[in-house]
Amino acid sequence: MNNPKIGLALGSGGAKGFAHIGVLKVLLDNGINIDYVAGSSMGALIGSFYCAGQEVDHLYQLAKTFKRKFFLDFTVPKMGFIQGKRIEEYIQLFTYNKNIEDFPIPIGIVATNLYTGKKKVFYQGIAAEAVRASISIPGIFIPKELDNELYIDGGVIDRVPVSVVKEMGADIVIAVDCSRFSESTEIQSIFDVMLQSIDIMQDELVRNITIDADVMLTPDVSKYSSRAYTNILEIIKAGEKEAEEKVNDILQCIENWKGHKG
Repeated sequence: MNNPKIGLALGSGGAKGFAHIGVLKVLLDNGINIDYVAGSSMGALIGSFYCAGQEVDHLYQLAKTFKRKFFLDFTVPKMGFIQGKRIEEYIQLFTYNKNIEDFPIPIGIVATNLYTGKKKVFYQGIAAEAVRASISIPGIFIPKELDNELYIDGGVIDRVPVSVVKEMGADIVIAVDCSRFSESTEIQSIFDVMLQSIDIMQDELVRNITIDADVMLTPDVSKYSSRAYTNILEIIKAGEKEAEEKVNDILQCIENWKGHKG
């Protein structure tokens, strides 16, 4: 009997997006193999590392050593404060300098075309460039220029790219949304203002849209900041917990699909 193609839609969320690693671990530990991934922003970063061939255990080690200050290359503000070359080099290293089409697991990397306002999904080309485009938080990162177009954060237009992974051929879609808005008084810099504003806008957008996933995972990361990379292991554990609570629902979806197809 054929097995369904499983698609994973990994949403944006800044530091909260490290919960995606915990979700991946639990899925794989339960024999739920991923056939397709679509990612926006932080979901694109974590997803690209995994799809390029990084083992989940290695992703845990990478997360432990991730420090925001290592990847900030400030520039004279014109279209953004951060140049983004350091983080692109980091992505290039951990995607093995591969093109997207050469990944063992297919991925669609979502960005927003700043000129047209339309969604762009990268299925080929240099992975590090596409991910750099997808994580380009407006006003923080300089937009990424590719083929004479400027691209910004994929989460601006598609926070949890369920439709993308469906279009890739997934029979069952598992979605992970880590960026639910949470109230905060820790607003101390222009970065905090921009990121909090984006969180508010995206939350309102998703609140009014039914995300058409078979199983939706919403790790409880509301108490963590999307801007501070200081509780990464706790955030990963939150992803594990949510996946463990939903794993039977996913397995039931798979069985129902097999029964229907049978």
